[in-house]
Amino acid sequence: MANIKQQKKRVLTNEKRRQRNKSIRSAVRTEIRKFNEAVESGDQAAASDQLRVASRKLDKAVTKGVFHRNNAANKKSNMARAFNKMGEN
Repeated sequence: MANIKQQKKRVLTNEKRRQRNKSIRSAVRTEIRKFNEAVESGDQAAASDQLRVASRKLDKAVTKGVFHRNNAANKKSNMARAFNKMGEN
């Protein structure tokens, strides 16, 4: 660990942020996985609800700086496409 006081503080805050980002990223991935499972099972109502939940989680992750806004937009777009394809069948 560094000897400089400010650097010691940065190491601590970086670890705190890393833990927070990891938690948020994990929660987002879980919601996306639940959405994909609902789509695969063919449950349109559950998929619709899960799409809403996952989209909100992604938006909140963007505001926290965990995901870039374009990355989140791409993920939401892919989920919406999968949901719409599900309705065609």
